[in-house]
Amino acid sequence: MATRNPPYTPKKPEFFPPKEEGSDSVVLERQTLQVQPPPMFQVVLLNDDFTPMEFVIDVLQELFGKDREEATRIMLKIHLDGRGICGVYSRDVANTKVEQVLMAAQHAGHPLQAVSEPVE
Repeated sequence: MATRNPPYTPKKPEFFPPKEEGSDSVVLERQTLQVQPPPMFQVVLLNDDFTPMEFVIDVLQELFGKDREEATRIMLKIHLDGRGICGVYSRDVANTKVEQVLMAAQHAGHPLQAVSEPVE
């Protein structure tokens, strides 16, 4: 006794719109997503009357990868204007840089302060 399997008829997926009568095709529109870049934050060092200028230059060279000339320029801006931008990063990287500056200053016994602010 040989039995036959019933013929296979695939089911239509329910997510396709029904075809209009007299139409042989379905047109789907592709929608592109607009991905926004992440917001950027700037790391700012604040001036104080006790932290040595040489320490600020060392921090800028070690933690922010600045050369001696650029680190000196930023240090003078901090000294004269009361604050200076050290770099622009994503939120997590900027917060990590601030923590590194604060830990280095605390370890060296200096009151140097750093903050991270959104870039406008």
